[in-house]
Amino acid sequence: MATIINGKKVAADVLEKCAEEITELKSQGITPGLAVVLVGEDPASKVYVNSKVRKCGELGIHSEKIVLSREATQEEVLETVKNLNENPRIHGILVQSPPPPQIDEEAIVRAINPAKDVDGFHPENVAKLALEDPTGFVPCTPAGCMELLRSAGIKTSGANAVVVGRSMIVGKPMALLLMARGSDATVTVAHSRSKDLPGICRQADIVVAAVGRPEFITDDYVKEGAVVIDVGINRVDDAEAKKGYRLCGDVDYTSVAPKCSAITPVPGGVGPMTIALLMKNTIKAARCVRA
Repeated sequence: MATIINGKKVAADVLEKCAEEITELKSQGITPGLAVVLVGEDPASKVYVNSKVRKCGELGIHSEKIVLSREATQEEVLETVKNLNENPRIHGILVQSPPPPQIDEEAIVRAINPAKDVDGFHPENVAKLALEDPTGFVPCTPAGCMELLRSAGIKTSGANAVVVGRSMIVGKPMALLLMARGSDATVTVAHSRSKDLPGICRQADIVVAAVGRPEFITDDYVKEGAVVIDVGINRVDDAEAKKGYRLCGDVDYTSVAPKCSAITPVPGGVGPMTIALLMKNTIKAARCVRA
C-alpha cells in the first residue's frame, strides 16, 4: 500500500511557520508585500491569481493585484514592472504566466528586479540555483516537491531520480535541486524525444512527472516500490462529474499507486505547496530588505 504524501498538510505546516515569521517581521516594522500582475482575463490564470492574493490576506502579507487588459502592450507591462521594482512596499513581484501572445514573457522576467523575483525565473536566480547559492530564489513548484520528499522521509542520497519534463519552471530546476549537495540524487532528465521513456522511468527510485499531459505516466513506467511525485494538474472532460470535468495529474493514479511506496495525489499533492513556497519566498525577500 502506497503512502499518500499529503500536500495540504505539508503546505499547512509551511504556512504556519510563515505566519510566525510574518509576525516577527511586523514587530520590526516590516510587512512583506507581494504584487501579482495579470495580463488579460484567462479564467485559469484569474483563479490562480485570486488564490495567491487570498492566501496573502490570510497570512497578513500586503498584496497588490494589478490587472492589465488583454490588449496591453509590452511597454505597458514593462512600465508596470518598473514601478513595482521601485515600490518599497513590494518585496515580491509575480507576472502570471502565460501572458497574451503579444507579450515577450522572457523580457518581462528579465525586467523584474532579481531581489523581488519570488518566482525564481530571472537568469540571476537561475544561475544561483545552479551554483547552489542560497541567496537566490528557487522556483516554487520544484521547491515544494523537495519539501514533500523531505516531509515523507524519502531518502534522495544515492537514489536514481528521473524528471519527466525539461521546462524552466519545473523540470530543469527540479533536476538541479535533486542533484545538489545534500540531496545527492543521480538524476536523469527525460522528455518527449527520449528513447524508451518507459524503460528510463522504470530504472528510477523517484519519478517526478512534469510533462503536462493527463495521465501520461502509467504503471508501465514505474517499478515496484518507486516514489512518484505528480506535478501535473489537468482538466479533463467528464460527463459523469458534477462540474462536467475532473482534475487529474500527469500520472494515471489508479494504475500507478498500487506499485508505489509513496505517491502524491492530484489534487492535494504538489498544488498546495506551490502557493506555500511563494509565500515563503516573499518573506525571504522581505528579510533581505531588513538585512
